[in-house]
Amino acid sequence: MAQLKLVAGRSNKEFAERIAKALNAKIANTQIKNFSDGELWVKYDENIRGVDLFIVQSTMPPAENLMELLMLIDAARRASAERITAVLPYFGYARQDRKDQPRVAITSKLVANLVTEAGADRVISMDLHAPQLQGFFDIPFDHLYASNTFAKHFRQEKLKNLAIASPDVGGSKMARGFAKRFDADLIIIDKRRPAPNVAEVMNIIGEPEGKDIILIDDLIDTGGTFANAATALKAAGAKRVYGACTHPVLSGKAIERITESPLEYLLVTDTIPLKNGGSKIKVKSVAKVFAEAISRTHDGKSISSLFDDEKKKK
Repeated sequence: MAQLKLVAGRSNKEFAERIAKALNAKIANTQIKNFSDGELWVKYDENIRGVDLFIVQSTMPPAENLMELLMLIDAARRASAERITAVLPYFGYARQDRKDQPRVAITSKLVANLVTEAGADRVISMDLHAPQLQGFFDIPFDHLYASNTFAKHFRQEKLKNLAIASPDVGGSKMARGFAKRFDADLIIIDKRRPAPNVAEVMNIIGEPEGKDIILIDDLIDTGGTFANAATALKAAGAKRVYGACTHPVLSGKAIERITESPLEYLLVTDTIPLKNGGSKIKVKSVAKVFAEAISRTHDGKSISSLFDDEKKKK
């Protein structure tokens, strides 16, 4: 069997180190640097010929993170790695997944093409903005979920009269699956978006009055949708509102909006590094989930059974 090797890009090196620790492995030595004009340069400092290589790199902005991933894949292919798996804790550009206006790019498909053409043989990622994006790739794609991590945490809170809420109709499937785990009611916020990154709450579908509510989504960018949803639920009589999201993009005034919202706190994962999370944000690591997925991929074992096993433990 080919030797397993782990490589880390610079977008979230701490996360890669947590994966390596869980695998009891070391991160392969690489050089990644910028020329004075900003142009990237990458090099593997050790032999990777014939190895089973896993490259860990989230592709959130700046776009340099994506370019760095592509160059690491290309260098590995040219160095004769036996198999190259792109491990993308956060798959950036996933929101641009369809032509919803004239003359716009379907960037998530473009990124899928780039990763494939660079030489990746497989992709592992977590909580895509739309699960059907897996179909944009012509190589195997393993889709991981943060729901087990969130469920374990919130079970310890021993919440009473629980309901699970989605901040918009698009996230209802994720919220429905989470509600099923807890045998809880489902609430959906029906919103209208008058302009990009501007959300307006319209209607609440469900009964929030007197309930503890977990508001859940795959990512939070500017925080407007999430904060507005929490405010609407509280105004409609919710007892307490908790938040959970897999990918804390948190751009602009997002942290300020979350802090000022009626949320008890917001639970996020470490797929994107947080420099300043604010007083209401708690982080749970999903590095062990990725480590287990990498280990099973290397050994040729099922990854879907990983989540089946977790469900049986509950």
